[in-house]
Amino acid sequence: MLHLANESRFDTLGPLGSEGACDMAKVRALGEGSKHDICVSSASSRTPKGTQRLGDVASGGVCHSFSHDGRCVSLFKTLYTNSCVHECGYCPNASTCVSHSGDYAYTPEELARLTVQLYRGNYIEGLFLSSGIGSDVDDIMEGMIESVRILRTRYAFQGYVHLKVLPGASKEHIKQCLELADRVSVNIETVSPSRMDELSTSKDYVNDILRRQRYICTLQRHIPLPAGQTTQMIVGGAHERDDEIFSASIKEYRRYSVRRVYYSAFTPVEGTLLEREKMQPRWREHRLYQLDWLYRVYKLPLEELFAIFDDEGALTNRDPKFELARLVLDRPVDPNVATYEDLLHVPGIGPITASRIIRARESQQIVSRRQLHLLGVRMKHASPFLLINGWGECTLDRWTS
Repeated sequence: MLHLANESRFDTLGPLGSEGACDMAKVRALGEGSKHDICVSSASSRTPKGTQRLGDVASGGVCHSFSHDGRCVSLFKTLYTNSCVHECGYCPNASTCVSHSGDYAYTPEELARLTVQLYRGNYIEGLFLSSGIGSDVDDIMEGMIESVRILRTRYAFQGYVHLKVLPGASKEHIKQCLELADRVSVNIETVSPSRMDELSTSKDYVNDILRRQRYICTLQRHIPLPAGQTTQMIVGGAHERDDEIFSASIKEYRRYSVRRVYYSAFTPVEGTLLEREKMQPRWREHRLYQLDWLYRVYKLPLEELFAIFDDEGALTNRDPKFELARLVLDRPVDPNVATYEDLLHVPGIGPITASRIIRARESQQIVSRRQLHLLGVRMKHASPFLLINGWGECTLDRWTS
């Protein structure tokens, strides 16, 4: 989006120019202001209806673009406004940020029209809409909701929409968000009220954030939300330990039924209150995602996962599954007799591959690396932990441990 704005290429979208020029400075500022919000591909179980419509939640006919680290950028990801009364020390849109470039805001009609033209130009497949709080959270939520309502009704847009629920939003506004969007999210940012005090003096962690998540969880019992609720945490912004972050994620999954927790390594922004804080390494974010995957998808026991952390509650920059295998597997695993759970502990074997191995060995013995490779095993990672046809790789650490 920023590239298109810089190159002034929005005029290639045809009707946009004739209906009214869009302020390029506004598009740039509001797009730039949303860059710290993480979004993913538009997976949604909702089925579009009718033929007289625009957009689809499915990927057919729509171009996808992914950044180098796997994040989907095929959505029009923007703020409704970058004006905000909150004093978050990490945010370039905070009222205390001295490098803030000025306040901008869309009107609902303007945002809806721009989204449609970008879709018709095949630049995007949907909308990811966040916002600053402005001077009144209710006014901003009403503007965001109206933007999506225009998309859904006037333009018959049935593509993917992810709406951010702002801290402190009313229950009625949250209900309207669920009725219009495929996915909603409230960013918890950190792990506890005391940690929030280090990031922002103006947000009430329990009332502004957790209570809104509870509203969403309750409303979902009556209003289908195809792509569910998600949230996001800043990694290390308030000096959180890795085990604190992971514990908070577990609570999010269990208490609020969130579909995903996203992690964003803290990066200091010039002009903010936390500009002198240390930038966190991206690998912390990556290792937390891997650990999160072992919990959500592999469903490995929590007591095993927490054993990976060191005495100071930190993760190392090594694959958590590899670290777990070293702790749990005291001998190589024979794929012909291993349980499903044992196979899951082997690096390079996931749930689907483990099931394939169990089905395959019912008809023939597994006696070669090639058989395992054809079943989907990533042998480079798995070999040190497997016993194949009576033979296992001999590693130095096994002799010295």
